[in-house]
Amino acid sequence: MTIVEDATAGRRDRKKRQTRDALVSAALRLVAERGLDQVTVEEISEAADVSARTFFNYFSSKDEALVGDQAGDSERVLAVLATVPPEVPALEAFRLALTPMLEEMQADSALWLLRLKVVAQNPSLLPRLVAGSVETERMTTEALAARTGVGPDHGYPALVTAVTGAAFRVAIIRWSASGGSLPLTELVDEAFAAVAAGLPDPRSAA
Repeated sequence: MTIVEDATAGRRDRKKRQTRDALVSAALRLVAERGLDQVTVEEISEAADVSARTFFNYFSSKDEALVGDQAGDSERVLAVLATVPPEVPALEAFRLALTPMLEEMQADSALWLLRLKVVAQNPSLLPRLVAGSVETERMTTEALAARTGVGPDHGYPALVTAVTGAAFRVAIIRWSASGGSLPLTELVDEAFAAVAAGLPDPRSAA
């Protein structure tokens, strides 16, 4: 690929990301204002200044535009996990693997907080989120099994996956409840540290 071709491809990719981001932002804003059933794909597309046909080049439905790219997020986390030195314990390694995504979420906190609000207001989105979570847990369990050198039927990778998923969800819920005023990375660190310590009773610390 020549320098000119590389530059052209870079501009094309940036344009695609901008269009996708505009559609997501429009979908979340409109649904937050009106409710899920009161917003159409055509209205989202118009708000993003693209055609409905363009919308379907990026998303299969408005629900998909609202909940985010769970598969892509999982793949990025697992790609980072693969770079963490093998001697790092599984729980710590997974926390390190989350760092880039957490930093992106913190940097784009307004969008993420709006997404969390929309999901909370529209329970019909939960089945899609659950389906995505099931696939994410499967991929994570397989990656942790390979990392720790145990078989896929061993309980440890599945347990680490479940526990870290719960810790992450608790941190996200607290972050959302604070309106983003509490640093997301610190909330995740706190949750993972509590798990690593064996979830000591807070009264013992007092």
